[in-house]
Amino acid sequence: MNTTQNPTTISAQPGTPFIDVVREFDATPAQVFRAQTDPELVVQWLGPRDLTMRLEQWDVRSGGSYRYIHSRGTDEFAFHGIFHTVTPNELVIQTFEFEGVPGQVALDTAKYEDLGGRTRLRTRSVFPSVEARDAAVETGMTGGILDSMDRLAELLAGSK
Repeated sequence: MNTTQNPTTISAQPGTPFIDVVREFDATPAQVFRAQTDPELVVQWLGPRDLTMRLEQWDVRSGGSYRYIHSRGTDEFAFHGIFHTVTPNELVIQTFEFEGVPGQVALDTAKYEDLGGRTRLRTRSVFPSVEARDAAVETGMTGGILDSMDRLAELLAGSK
């Protein structure tokens, strides 16, 4: 897959508690939304390539919740949160908490922009502090984001 045609842009401006991600996909907003909310599809792309994913809970609706575990060998990394707003094909607002650092809850927003058969996905993660954001970036989170976006693009290309 040529990921340079639709590169992922990650911005983490110094002194702000945000991480912004922008990626365009050669798929409709409905296709991108489905890939990000259908449990059978989510496990195929979310997270770094060298991890496997197990969903324990995945209730994508306003007020629904989720919990999943990424694993590599005997190492496990669990995440959970609440879906606050789910507007199909347009918007998802959710909390995100890595259980390895409890109490550092981020608020994630995903917007699906229709580009006429293509989609620009814009996400923003708002961390409780600049220090929490910086710590997340230092864990290699950006590598996981890049892998996830490339894997999502590959999944979408294969679904046509």
